[in-house]
Amino acid sequence: MTGAAATRVARQARIVELVSRMAIRSQTELAKLLAAESVDVTQATLSRDLDELGAVKLRGADGGAPVYVIPEDGSPVRGVQGGTSRLARLLGELLVSADGSVNLTVLRTPPGAAQFLASAIDRAALHEVVGTIAGDDTVMVIAREPISGLELAGRFNVMAGRPTVDLRSEQGEQQ
Repeated sequence: MTGAAATRVARQARIVELVSRMAIRSQTELAKLLAAESVDVTQATLSRDLDELGAVKLRGADGGAPVYVIPEDGSPVRGVQGGTSRLARLLGELLVSADGSVNLTVLRTPPGAAQFLASAIDRAALHEVVGTIAGDDTVMVIAREPISGLELAGRFNVMAGRPTVDLRSEQGEQQ
């Protein structure tokens, strides 16, 4: 790549433009379009770019071949398949702790990671999650009834690959 196209941000902006303008069915097709513009990218980098952009493949209303779609910020595509695998990976990397009460779950992250994790939770389109609010190192997740905040915290721990602990019984032992 040369010039402005050499930067990740410029490459991703070009990907967003192409996906928004055309029906792109594969990474190979996207790589060829980028190469025609002198933007050479490996399949691994392209895959990572699409993941970071929140790109998903959706089948059109006509039932034709699925095409890439990149949702606008703040407008996650609901019911996206595969969103939970990305979320599980991020939870494994970023989740410091999870706790809950009534219908609220509080997730702790390293400093600066909360908004990134909250966005991944929103994009995963989990039915049991109403929404998220993020600070610097804390994400508040609102659980959809009938699930409790504590149960949702347990689910996040499981997705992160951590053993679950019954916090209620642990708290009773400490008193």
